[in-house]
Amino acid sequence: MTLPIERARSRKPITWLTILGILLLPAAVGGILVAALQNPTERLDSMTAAIVNLDEPVEIDGQLTPLGRQLASGLVEGSDDLDSNLTWVISNKDDASDGLADGSYQAVITIPKDFSKAATSSGQAISDGGGEAASDAQQATITVTTPEDGLVADDLITSQIANVAASSMGTLLSEATTENILVGFTTIGDQIGDAADGAAQLATGARDAATGATAIPDGATQLASGAAELGTGASSLASGLDTLSSKTREAAAGAANLGQGLTAGATELQNQAAGAQQLAAGSAQVASGLQQLADTCVPSGFPQAYCDQLVALSSGATQTDAGVQQLSTLPATVASQLSQAGAGATTIADGLNQLAYQGLDQSAGGARALSSGAGQLSSGATDLATGATDLATGLDTLATGTGDLAGGLRTAADSLPSFTDAQSTSLASVIADPVASKGADESTIFGPTAIPLLTAVVLWFGGLASFLVMRAHTARTLTSRRSSAGLALRAFAPAAAIGAAQGVLVSLIVQIVAGYDAAAWWTFAGTAVLAGVAFAAVNQALVAVFGGIGRWVSALVGVLAIATGLVSTVPGWLSGLAAALPTAPAFSGLIAGSGGALAALIVWGVLSLVATTLAVTLRRTTSARAAFAAA
Repeated sequence: MTLPIERARSRKPITWLTILGILLLPAAVGGILVAALQNPTERLDSMTAAIVNLDEPVEIDGQLTPLGRQLASGLVEGSDDLDSNLTWVISNKDDASDGLADGSYQAVITIPKDFSKAATSSGQAISDGGGEAASDAQQATITVTTPEDGLVADDLITSQIANVAASSMGTLLSEATTENILVGFTTIGDQIGDAADGAAQLATGARDAATGATAIPDGATQLASGAAELGTGASSLASGLDTLSSKTREAAAGAANLGQGLTAGATELQNQAAGAQQLAAGSAQVASGLQQLADTCVPSGFPQAYCDQLVALSSGATQTDAGVQQLSTLPATVASQLSQAGAGATTIADGLNQLAYQGLDQSAGGARALSSGAGQLSSGATDLATGATDLATGLDTLATGTGDLAGGLRTAADSLPSFTDAQSTSLASVIADPVASKGADESTIFGPTAIPLLTAVVLWFGGLASFLVMRAHTARTLTSRRSSAGLALRAFAPAAAIGAAQGVLVSLIVQIVAGYDAAAWWTFAGTAVLAGVAFAAVNQALVAVFGGIGRWVSALVGVLAIATGLVSTVPGWLSGLAAALPTAPAFSGLIAGSGGALAALIVWGVLSLVATTLAVTLRRTTSARAAFAAA
């Protein structure tokens, strides 16, 4: 069944099948693109990637740390933020290279052998206290390789997943390092606090010592005075001992002479003892003879008077003999006693000499040494008094300084942050990842504007398709009795209906794929219908004004809309040109329905109809030769 619509560049009539093809073309194209590009992260398992782990684990505090293995495990396990994950294969260099070449792998992630060493180098440098270890710290890297003939977004998908995994591991390592630093702050603060307490105690002790040291000079001065007096007394003692020693030696000499005299007298008396014995014997004989004469005197007839005198004389001789007998033993006894007295005097002389030389002389030397030592002690005590004064001043300065040190340490301890283990863990997680983005969906490759962009583009090309098939104005423009506006609207009406229907169909497909809420979909659908109608008017005007070149320009407009809608890094002149095209308000209106966008589409539509009307008017003016040629 044919329709009263003229086909462009052909007299063949347009059928409903043609109209259906034009109608379904944007819906089919848009449906295919949306289905292919919407939420590709839901089908990540259709991509296969290899992991080549060359990492050599390191030991930290005696514990093996295989970070390369942990990263590989994290890649295989995937993220909770993604609906699916790549199909990962643990491989080696040769297999991965062959897989990239034959298409088995869409990407290869290589973890170098120094990955663990590099990843832990910064934490190890902090643990080692800096120095050369700090200059050796380096950033760990992984290599993502994709085939040269890989698809457009495969690099983006693989790199994004690898970067997220690497970033997550980096954040984890940073959290651990930062937590240790925060715990170290607390420990250092506690230690400085202990040092402050110790400094305060030292200051107190120094102050007490300074107080005690102030009493030392007086005592040392008294000690110096007493030591000086002791030196004087010891010197006098030494002089007296010298005198005593001299007199003792003189006494020893006298005792020695006395001993010699006594010994000599004893010897002389001993020599005279024999004469005394002889005298005693003679005395005994005289006494005995007189006794005999006295006894025989009377019988012998001597006179009584004579005999009495003789008796008295005998009695006296007997008494004398008794005395002589006693005296006869006296020389020997006296000689013995004198001999003993001489020996004793000699012993006394030796003792006195020993006392003089070994006792008194040594005592005098000791007294002189004591005097010298007392002088040195007096001088030392004086120096002690001076030094004690300086010591008291120094201790007072020390007490002041340590007091200031204690205050400074306490201020430093109070200034250092202190955290509990839970607070350190929480704060470390924030410091390691201080900035988080909200609103940007990491689980999708294409943003929320992908569907509006594709919708605007397919509707634009739908309008182009309409006027690839239909004429922008009737071939009977020159001879028709209708007004130019009527002819423009007559050609526009079917295209506008098709554009509106295309907008509805595309909106329905988008709803099936994206699942907008009712309000959002009605806004989206209304904008799509209006865009379809406006795009039909613009494409009609392009063809009406420029002919076949207008279709070429229309195609460029669609390509420009795609190019400037995918990324914001296009050249400024290109983005400025795209902003002036009719696809720009359609794109912005499909993203978020706004009166400004709808008004712009209406303006484009009206201006396009005016341009088409003017083109039709110009087509209705011709020369007589052209009119006769057409007849």
